[in-house]
Amino acid sequence: MSVPASPAPVPHLRRSLRRFDIVAMGVAAVISFDTIGQIASGGGQAATWIALIAVAFLVPYALVFAETGAAFPQEGGPYVWVKLALGRGPAAVTTLFYWVTNPIWLGGSLVFIAAETWDGFVFHLGTGTFADYTFKLLFIWAAILTAVISLRRGKWITTAGAAVKVLAIALFTATALAYGDEHGFHGLDQTSFSPTTAGFLALVPVLLFAYVGFEAPNAAGDEMHDPQRDVPFSIGVSALIAACCYLLPVLAILAAAPPGKVTGIGGFMDAAHLVYTDVYGSWSGPLLTATAVMFVFALLTQGSAWMIVSDRMQAMAAADGGFFSRSLGAFHPRLSTPVRMNVLSGLTATVFMIASMTLIHGNAAAVFGVVLTVAITTLLLSYLTVVPALLVLRLRHPQVDRPYRVPFGTTGFKVYAALVYAWIVLGSWVALFPGTLEPLLGISYDFQGTWGVSRTTFEVFTLGSVVLLLAVGVAGYTVNRTSSAAATNGAAGRPAVVSSGSRED
Repeated sequence: MSVPASPAPVPHLRRSLRRFDIVAMGVAAVISFDTIGQIASGGGQAATWIALIAVAFLVPYALVFAETGAAFPQEGGPYVWVKLALGRGPAAVTTLFYWVTNPIWLGGSLVFIAAETWDGFVFHLGTGTFADYTFKLLFIWAAILTAVISLRRGKWITTAGAAVKVLAIALFTATALAYGDEHGFHGLDQTSFSPTTAGFLALVPVLLFAYVGFEAPNAAGDEMHDPQRDVPFSIGVSALIAACCYLLPVLAILAAAPPGKVTGIGGFMDAAHLVYTDVYGSWSGPLLTATAVMFVFALLTQGSAWMIVSDRMQAMAAADGGFFSRSLGAFHPRLSTPVRMNVLSGLTATVFMIASMTLIHGNAAAVFGVVLTVAITTLLLSYLTVVPALLVLRLRHPQVDRPYRVPFGTTGFKVYAALVYAWIVLGSWVALFPGTLEPLLGISYDFQGTWGVSRTTFEVFTLGSVVLLLAVGVAGYTVNRTSSAAATNGAAGRPAVVSSGSRED
């Protein structure tokens, strides 16, 4: 059966992604090295919640996105899905939140943890120094450059990043096991794996952020060789790899690091320093340096992978009239990449990095926690529209060929989508307004002690970012829609009139 009308196909695109490439891109993008320490800081119950949320959220999430991604494989991914289901306006705002998460994340938590790691284990940078700013700028623009080059070349950089990420996790986990075999797993003996409500509320936003995004390669759907067959397989495999790559290192960190010593920004490398020094002796220095370099490279390619897919999605929105100027949706005729949108992402990441270092007063861990929360919030908010769009497409377009179907048909799809949506609503609220549900449940909450900044500073930065982005999204859609209508009516020799009531609008 034919697929409903969607944005016009992009010229110059080449089919470069095979099944292995899609899996590697999913692993490179979704397994978040920067969140491993943040998750592990939740203690033993973090491992419990990793497993429980994998079953209760990741499985239904993977099912509904696998079916939709195979049924609607056009370039643009979630933008196309929301537009077909709800119209161009909601799609434009949703895609802005989905896209902007990544330059915010790149210029926020990724670059901060990369600089902290480089400073501690490779070469001293200092904080707020010329060297610190230079490193962060080079990190941001190296990630952007990877997205600018052609996909058939850039995919190998992100694939290398995925391999390095899995290798670093495997090396650390094996070393932690050797350390525990020698000294005993005292960290695990002294921690409790019993889940608590307070631990759940603290971990749910970051765990959802860690698990979402496997549909992102669909943004390059027209550059896949066989998306209808490869997307469901790739989502399933990469989701399984992700669950293991979160659970194993978190357990290893908890086994090696003394209780209470795990931090969001330093958890992985601090624990590596502890076990490597004991297990490898004089070799620990070079191994730690090599691990730190692998860690930073994995972070870099993690940002690159998201830039590759999210910039394509936002470019499709711009080309379709959903973001300021259609020229931002242009794909380079030789590289087949949205170079203008790539550059815009780099500029956005740079501005956010400078704003984070200037506006948030606190130590590196406090800045890292706040800027990571902004990225978590913007991404989760985008799914508040994406997930209902999947259900609308399932109900409204039953004639579309679906190479993969979820178990129990439409009823199953409704249940899975409802579960996913409930999780996203909860995670969005907790990320944007932390400490508001705990008092209702009789749980004490020390905001300053948890975040290292005042609630006012936190809310001004996080809620202010969301309000600003919402305004930008609405303005971008309105400006493009108005200018397109003016151009059309001007060419017809009539005064500009903005149409309304159209299904697409």
